[in-house]
Amino acid sequence: MAGAEDPGAYRSGFVALVGRPNVGKSTLVNALIGEKVAIVSPKPQTTRTAIRAILTVETAQVIFIDTPGLHRPRHELGHRMARSAQAALREADLVCYIVEAHLKPGPGDRHIAAALSKASGPVFLVMNKLDLVSPGRLGVTGALYRNLFPFAGVFSLSALEGKNLEPFVEAITARLPEGPRYYPPEMITDQPERIIAAEIIREKIIHLTHEEIPHATAVVIEEITPRKGRDLLEMRAEIFVERESQVGIIVGKKGRLLKKAGTDARREIEALFGRQIYLDLRVKVKRDWRNRERLLRDFGYDKT
Repeated sequence: MAGAEDPGAYRSGFVALVGRPNVGKSTLVNALIGEKVAIVSPKPQTTRTAIRAILTVETAQVIFIDTPGLHRPRHELGHRMARSAQAALREADLVCYIVEAHLKPGPGDRHIAAALSKASGPVFLVMNKLDLVSPGRLGVTGALYRNLFPFAGVFSLSALEGKNLEPFVEAITARLPEGPRYYPPEMITDQPERIIAAEIIREKIIHLTHEEIPHATAVVIEEITPRKGRDLLEMRAEIFVERESQVGIIVGKKGRLLKKAGTDARREIEALFGRQIYLDLRVKVKRDWRNRERLLRDFGYDKT
């Protein structure tokens, strides 16, 4: 095998993306992969589990781990989300700490900086949303973050506009260990299609609702069956909320909100499966599900 100094050696590894909620981790993952593998919304704590997104280039394979935003948990689901992010810190070959380039570090960032000391590999500072800050302000903000932790590299980019992504990827691959491809080159995520479909439905509900509804909602695909005689899949999805009053909000007046969520989700799910989809959405109540161990496990939020 070629030595580590050999620039022609094939490299592979796991790169954890960590940071506070809503700093653009999922948007960055999608921009790096070139396709949508993680749902995105302006609301915090949209990502609930660590999502693996796979970027394969000629000289390397990078497995990005999009983690839930680091925050102070207020229920068992929140604790599991925090543990998922902390586990990624310990296990990744490289950690990228994502921050918003136009905002100075706050108390939450100092808390995360302390957690970064547990990372097993080097840590990059990634200043996202470059489009929202002037060059002079960028330097000031970067210096404040560098006072918090000895970063191995500092990068400024815009995931939304695709700015500076190429040098960022080159820097990542240069720091990865030599290794094989873990996944086939055409694979972009290890998430099952059923899970991706459920997340697409949840994303549409998040965009159409406000306040507590997005956080109190879980989606499970209960059944996918081919319809006889047609190139069509019947998909039944159950949307779970915590209180009876939330059912009416998600359904909407005369069922309009639920219908809109289903129509928007169906378009993306059909593109995912490459087939026509008949999408049947049903809303059910599971009281306080975010604190119930069995329901968290049933909904796919396994204990980390």
